[in-house]
Amino acid sequence: MFSSLLATSTSSGGTTMIIWIVVLFVVIWFMMLRPQKKQEKLKKAMLETMETGDTVLTSSGFYGTLIDVSDDTVIVEFGNNKNCRIPMQKSAIAEVEKASEAVEDDTTDEK
Repeated sequence: MFSSLLATSTSSGGTTMIIWIVVLFVVIWFMMLRPQKKQEKLKKAMLETMETGDTVLTSSGFYGTLIDVSDDTVIVEFGNNKNCRIPMQKSAIAEVEKASEAVEDDTTDEK
């Protein structure tokens, strides 16, 4: 009698443990993986809409202006020195400010 009671309690305990593991994976997916995928989609869209003349912030913290954009690389001009042009991968771009947005900001500040 005692062995049948013990077997029943261990099988229900195993089922409960499996349910908790599934719940844990679902919570991890909603809290970590799903927002990360959204962020990756936003960055991919940002990199695809880059154009010549946009101001960018690199992942190393430098601000520059895009001179040329190709499939995987961009050429960024840093500072006022026209000789400081560095080719880099698109993935090294952290933020993009459109040239048209910068012009609109300047005109609203002057008023």
